[in-house]
Amino acid sequence: MGKLLLAIAVAAILQVADRASAQVYPSRQITMVVPYPAGGPADALARILAERMKLSLGQPVIVENVPGAGGTLGAGRVVRAAPDGYTAIIGDWNTHVVGGVMYPIEFDALKDFAPVALLTSAPQLLVGKSAMPANDLGELIRWLKANPDKASVATVGPGSGPHLSGILFQNMTGTRFQFVAHRGAAPAIQNLVGGHVDLLFIDASTALPYVRSGQIKAYAVTSKSRWATAPDIPPTDEAGAPGLYFSIWRGLWLPKGTPKDVIAKLNGAIVDAWADTAVRQRLTELGQEIPPREEQTPEALAAHHKAEIEKWWPIIKAANIKP
Repeated sequence: MGKLLLAIAVAAILQVADRASAQVYPSRQITMVVPYPAGGPADALARILAERMKLSLGQPVIVENVPGAGGTLGAGRVVRAAPDGYTAIIGDWNTHVVGGVMYPIEFDALKDFAPVALLTSAPQLLVGKSAMPANDLGELIRWLKANPDKASVATVGPGSGPHLSGILFQNMTGTRFQFVAHRGAAPAIQNLVGGHVDLLFIDASTALPYVRSGQIKAYAVTSKSRWATAPDIPPTDEAGAPGLYFSIWRGLWLPKGTPKDVIAKLNGAIVDAWADTAVRQRLTELGQEIPPREEQTPEALAAHHKAEIEKWWPIIKAANIKP
């Protein structure tokens, strides 16, 4: 009888120990999927964040690049992962908004992910070749209306940020122009500098060196407020196109069904990272803006994500954009 009681006691202790061990998160490395090639803005953000999160979590956070199909391949990889908090994705406007319309994906970007936190946003600049006759946004809109379909606007492909920004601009201002697709931001901006195209919506940090050197003109930054990196460039509300907002924003998601305490633990590590002065400085140098503390929550990311889908899906569908 004594041996039986001892065995029962030992089994109970082991069971409690197992449960306690299972509740400790994280107990091993976390994989952060970046759905783009190494070296890009999302990859740089991921590596800065992963390095800092390790301090809060006590476990390594490794970055895994899974590019393809506008980022939806990497998103699918995370959807299929176990909902245990060990596989996350740095998704963005492309993967979690545009991808749901343009690609034949097998997941629902709103329903199949658990939001963790809104990470950063990067506005665009509307820039023009140096020979453009208009010197501010109001003049540009008037010139475009007086010269319908004569201006050329560079894009980096169908459904890209520059393309959809241009469509939104046309819709809001009643202007018309021709889109010229390029194979990336570098050739697009080089053609603008060379005077081969007239206008371009492009990542603000990419365009700024050319603006500062006088090789191209900056008309506005596509945000509600002035961009901290270049406060001399007016936002669209002030420049003459109120409501023309666009930024490549990024968030962190986990697979649907991840426990709330795990989500809270990862969210806390992100909040710690964004409060770090050195981290904030590195992101500012990359042209990334960190949201206010009250917007660094799972609920804020979910609300922002839903609002962006409601804004952009009708625009993409009406334009019948195909990849």
